[in-house]
Amino acid sequence: MSGVNKVIIIGRLGQDPELKSTPMGASVCNFTMATSESWKDSDGNKKENTQWHRIVTWGKTAELANQYLSKGRMAYIEGRLQTRSWEDSDGVKRFTTEINAINVVFLGSSGGSKNYTGEITTQDTTNSLDTRSDVITNEYIPF
Repeated sequence: MSGVNKVIIIGRLGQDPELKSTPMGASVCNFTMATSESWKDSDGNKKENTQWHRIVTWGKTAELANQYLSKGRMAYIEGRLQTRSWEDSDGVKRFTTEINAINVVFLGSSGGSKNYTGEITTQDTTNSLDTRSDVITNEYIPF
């Protein structure tokens, strides 16, 4: 039996998306999202814990996320965890863990001209950029 690598989060963007192109011409969009939980401790004081997540999207999903998402916008992200490593300029090996987003659903109002509310789905079962295909569905509610 194989394992499962699936992540679902709903949160707010911590920064505007950053769209870049790879040397092969593929679009890639990066942004961060915050998810928060709150509770009352034994003394009745409200406590809050915020986790920050790095999000990566590819292809048409990346282009639409860059076009319609902005800092503070709420989104539903579904994807898989991915850890990668590189050597920095000092020769130190660095690691990062990020969510490789497969489904992105824009939630709520953006407060500006970016008013698309819908789902972007990237169907990808391999790690090859050449096999990505995108579908947009406007009537999806994740819960």
